[in-house]
Amino acid sequence: MQGKYFLYNCDNKKVGTLTLNRPELHNAFNDEFIKELTEALLKLALEDDLRLLVLAANGKSFCAGADLNWMKRMIDYSDEQNYRDSRALAGLFDAIDTLPMPVMGKVGGAALGGGTGIVAACDYVICSREAKFGFTEVGLGLVPAVISPYVLNKINESSARAYFLSGERFTADEAMRINLVHKVVDHQDLETATQKQIGRFLNAGPVAAREAKALIKGVVHGSHAGSTGLTDYTCKTIARLRVSPEGQEGMKAILEKRRPSWMGALK
Repeated sequence: MQGKYFLYNCDNKKVGTLTLNRPELHNAFNDEFIKELTEALLKLALEDDLRLLVLAANGKSFCAGADLNWMKRMIDYSDEQNYRDSRALAGLFDAIDTLPMPVMGKVGGAALGGGTGIVAACDYVICSREAKFGFTEVGLGLVPAVISPYVLNKINESSARAYFLSGERFTADEAMRINLVHKVVDHQDLETATQKQIGRFLNAGPVAAREAKALIKGVVHGSHAGSTGLTDYTCKTIARLRVSPEGQEGMKAILEKRRPSWMGALK
């Protein structure tokens, strides 16, 4: 699968890499970019054997947010046109956030505005120390509205107040301090560190990884009726997985002192 604005490949371990590929414009997005990327993500959501998706980018920047030429057109948009555009953008972040498999962001350069929203929608983010981040919308007289639900799932209110209101750009180390990213490495080590982290994710059972992601959303955002409903949900989840083929294989592997089948044999 390949598009005008992205490249995609999947290796023999069922790890997919979707690479933003508009380096000449710092991978800034417009309406066409948003539509194409969202459609690709919705297709990948149907890939039952895909174990992990890595979101990466070609060029110096990860994603510089909105394309300036697209923003020029917005000046003449009606309220309804602006609303439709915003809903499409929200659909892109939702497509990342709701992918059933784990999503890892690999950030080698600047992620600004909506680019920071893409980062926030990922389950795990590794970045180079040279990466920069920022909610730069207020500098344009706007606010980071569409990305805010995903960002506020990661960072606390105090950090949001500091950076949403000022538009100040911040470093990779600061991004890790506020929980926007999970690991910072030197730029020359980014690829090696990414591969090591992929290996850690592949230690998880393929079904268990997806179920763990669903569990988090079910507990944090689910509509369970009080503590009794939540307890019922979590107990039913683990009971179902204990008798599943993967759960049975994992428990047998421990008892038999061997690696479970999804890890493969020791080399």
